Amino acid sequence: MAIMTDRTTRWGILGTGAIAATFAADLTHVAGAEFAAVGSRTPEAATAFADRHGFARAHGSWDALAADPDVDVVYVATPHAAHLDAALACIAGGKAVLCEKPMTLDMPTSARLVQEARTRGVFLMEAMWMRCNPAIRKVVEMVRAGAIGDVVAVHADLGLQGPFPPEHRLRNPALGGGALLDLGIYPLHLAHLILGAPAQVRSWADLTPELVDRTTGMLLGYESGAVAALTCGIDGATRNAATITGTTGRIELPVEFYRAQSFELHRGGATETFELPFAGGGYQFEAEEVQRCLLAGERESPLVPHATTLELMNLMDTIREEIGVRYDR
Repeated sequence: MAIMTDRTTRWGILGTGAIAATFAADLTHVAGAEFAAVGSRTPEAATAFADRHGFARAHGSWDALAADPDVDVVYVATPHAAHLDAALACIAGGKAVLCEKPMTLDMPTSARLVQEARTRGVFLMEAMWMRCNPAIRKVVEMVRAGAIGDVVAVHADLGLQGPFPPEHRLRNPALGGGALLDLGIYPLHLAHLILGAPAQVRSWADLTPELVDRTTGMLLGYESGAVAALTCGIDGATRNAATITGTTGRIELPVEFYRAQSFELHRGGATETFELPFAGGGYQFEAEEVQRCLLAGERESPLVPHATTLELMNLMDTIREEIGVRYDR
């Protein structure tokens, strides 16, 4: 992988859906980001997206985007089930890849993607934007510094107001539907940031007629004695907040904890509020991290390392096996 020698990073986006549009909007907040190209399955969709968001070129196929010599990194914004093929195409073209979460539908295919990136010497990062969020990073720093003593519990929930129709990506098994991969991944990553990998996992879910999880509860146990109680769902808007409790205090993350702009430290009967700089929707921080890594010649990010992605994919495989959600891939 060539080390970039200037401050401009030429971005490509593969996919033209809602998440691609959100990322493109946040990319306007990233210094040195150049809107280079868009790739889609059809030239019409690519051209419309490029015109709407100010990208220089539009490609009517994934391979054409992957072969564009004037693109440094591609953000893969397809539905979950297409992540593997889309990212493989970009890696084969020598492009750095920021792949929307979850990396793929299961751990073996994520491991294949990581190995391919390592073999070809290109950068690869799962787009777990929460781990790049300044407030979340500050929380992790404070917990590790002992601000709340020894952590004893993490509570987090993420639920969307349904109902969604059967063909919607959140219910369609062919698209990797279900609450766990799309929403539960956030509480799981938060627990992992604070407590690492669990020693024990217990989970339960209510399945849709399409046999993807509608509502899932997860209880994780750790060697330290700590626990994490996590839920996700697609049929009701939960509070979408999180609490980290320690032996001497607790930290409360507000509604939309995954894109927090502030948090509260409760300790010794007092409450202290921390507010962090924030602009846009929150995706700009992962883009900034990608650019930092590329400029430094790094092949993976310390904020979202390959090992963490694979640990979380393995954990979600375990949970899916327990709740009975399976994909054909």
